[in-house]
Amino acid sequence: MQRTTYQSIICYQSEQLLAFSNLVHAVTTRHGGTSPAPFDSLNTSAHVGDEPSRVQQNLDRLHRALGLDRQSTVDASQAQADRVAVVTPGERGTRLQGVDGLITNHRGIPLMLRFADCVPIILYDPVHLAIGVAHAGWRGTVAKVLTNTIRAMQTAYQTAPRDVIACIGPSIGPCCYEIGADVVKKVETAFPDTHALLLSNNGATHLNLWQANAAQLRALGVQQIEIAEICTADHTLDFYSWRRENARTGRFAALIALT
Repeated sequence: MQRTTYQSIICYQSEQLLAFSNLVHAVTTRHGGTSPAPFDSLNTSAHVGDEPSRVQQNLDRLHRALGLDRQSTVDASQAQADRVAVVTPGERGTRLQGVDGLITNHRGIPLMLRFADCVPIILYDPVHLAIGVAHAGWRGTVAKVLTNTIRAMQTAYQTAPRDVIACIGPSIGPCCYEIGADVVKKVETAFPDTHALLLSNNGATHLNLWQANAAQLRALGVQQIEIAEICTADHTLDFYSWRRENARTGRFAALIALT
């Protein structure tokens, strides 16, 4: 991914997806907003203790900078689970409950989810002009929310996985993501080959969420996979990290829209 600035908004974008003029996408950083510490400054969530009016200003700035209509954006009350919503014009401008994946093939409806260590995955099918975004923490990864998102695109839009371009954005990396024995067992149950997913580090076990989600993509036949390999816990000057900042922090956003 490459770092880009739009007005005061600093974000990261997929080098592959930037080639498409009919697409707007971004993974935001914490730069360019109005929120004070510890939410400084482009916090996109009103449910973490930040002043709601500041969050609204931040979202307005973000949409203006990207040239998107904020009133049309669809987001979600995320559940750390496996549900995916097919977004139609009837959902324009709404918040969907209990979903961690959004897909659409309608122009002018931005899809947006929020993150602070969990993995943002942006998806594009350039053949059928369909987009998606998924939110995958360890629970969503084990529950295969990304697999469900691709399958939902197959069902709704006849997407062929080989055509999908997938970008796995900044999230907590295997360097910093220590997990307990209970999570290890769930990962081992969900993934037959954990060689590249569970890593030993000074007697502790670390989870590679990037490769766990890439493995889901490859298993489905997705070949075009871009991994940012930016650890949010190691880069708190740029990103919010729930773990590194002891849960007192904001949320950055991943969004994508057909224009």
